[in-house]
Amino acid sequence: MTRAEAPVTDLRERLAVALDLDDLVAALRMARDLRPWFGVAKIGLELFIASGPEGIGALSQLGYKVFLDLKLDDIPNTVNRAARIAGSLGVSYLTIHARGGQVMLRAGVQGLKEGAEAAGLPPPLALAITVLTSDSEAPPHILGQRVAAAAEAGCDGIVCAASDVREAKLLTPRLLAVVPGIRREGSDTHDQARTATPREAIEAGADLLVVGRAVTAASDPAEAAAAIADSVREDS
Repeated sequence: MTRAEAPVTDLRERLAVALDLDDLVAALRMARDLRPWFGVAKIGLELFIASGPEGIGALSQLGYKVFLDLKLDDIPNTVNRAARIAGSLGVSYLTIHARGGQVMLRAGVQGLKEGAEAAGLPPPLALAITVLTSDSEAPPHILGQRVAAAAEAGCDGIVCAASDVREAKLLTPRLLAVVPGIRREGSDTHDQARTATPREAIEAGADLLVVGRAVTAASDPAEAAAAIADSVREDS
């Protein structure tokens, strides 16, 4: 068995693949190929607009936990209703932007749980977006404010850069820390200003690593996925 064929089942739940594609067929093909290394599949705005709820069901059927990354940010009632629908569709994670404040976050958390409960599904996790990895100019106090809002609103976790994890964990240790912008050492950072290697993210305290173009845009996605999984396994 070659390195790119070796599954790392015990680590799959810590790795999410970001399927930032505009074609569901291509996304599902990629998802099938990457199942040995990833247990979570992230659907962002691009794929959701292209495929709608169909993508959630299709990835669930492949055995993935679905991470719906829509960064909901609107009036509390709208966020509540949208989150309720997401919960009823069987997502495992949903992102809500913390800049909307505690009241909006709480509305999203409640809607998400209610939607899943009404559908007879396990409770999904509400993740508060703190500061995007593409944002290198956010004032230092913003992270603390948004982490506090997430905790007070009952969110289950936060999404932040690896460089923010230690501070966030000091403020609210119970929150799951989800870290995007994961790159292999020396690889292209694309449009993300605050990237990290798997080792850096794990050492900072990350719980779930989100990997996108470092794998999906690689010349050999399976080999890239295996290398990242091996790095996580070594550091865990």
